[in-house]
Amino acid sequence: MLRWLLVAVAVTASLFPFYWMMRTSLAPTDEIFFAGIDPLPSSLTLDNYVRAWNEAHLGRAMLNGGVVVLGILALQLFTCIPAAYAFAKLRFPARNLLYGLMLVALLVPTQARAVPMFLALSQLDLVNTLASLIVPFATSAFGLFLIRQYIVTIPDALLEAARMDGLGHLSILFKLIIPLARPAILTFVLFSVFAHWNDYLWPLLVARDPGLYTPPLALAVFQNAELGIDYGALTAAAAMITVPVLVLFLFVRRRFVAGLSGGELVG
Repeated sequence: MLRWLLVAVAVTASLFPFYWMMRTSLAPTDEIFFAGIDPLPSSLTLDNYVRAWNEAHLGRAMLNGGVVVLGILALQLFTCIPAAYAFAKLRFPARNLLYGLMLVALLVPTQARAVPMFLALSQLDLVNTLASLIVPFATSAFGLFLIRQYIVTIPDALLEAARMDGLGHLSILFKLIIPLARPAILTFVLFSVFAHWNDYLWPLLVARDPGLYTPPLALAVFQNAELGIDYGALTAAAAMITVPVLVLFLFVRRRFVAGLSGGELVG
């Protein structure tokens, strides 16, 4: 009973911000701020959602966000999976040194790389383009590390048998490594999608044209220094941009847990 009580308290604390976001987004403007305890507004309205969709051009922003996320993800999978296989199963000069340098890259926060990346893109005249939102994240040290750690657990005897059957590295990668490492790959997919769908700092630096705004930038339209923050429209927009990643997580959650737990699928 005590264990389930603690779980219930933890779940309630975790879900309360989402509940309050939905409550605020569905409440009339004059009922967003109130005194006392009022779990539900006296009436529900979709006006905040209509205003958020129209004023923030949320459809265009979500389309931009989808293009950016999928572009980054495709490049990261294209670079991380073969590199992870090489570091996990192949022998080549300076492998340990290169892997160590890759681990060092994990210690460098994105914010520390923002200025040099911005200067490089400025020299290439790529600022304020779709490429500036995608190219700097073409690979991921975290993704390489996560997938490599999973590939290490694949028995070498299985790969030796594949080589004896005449399979080359490319065939082994597509026919064995990728199917067996699918939980780790899907785990990284979720991390990548969540990170870049919600990224605010980098698009703020390079996307100056409103036509390039991603969802987090679109939400900023409801923050006005003179008029204050339009909490109703802001929470409605936040609810709408939360739905796609929430649906994605619900579809792949079992594989996500398996990737974090070392490969064992859970119910």
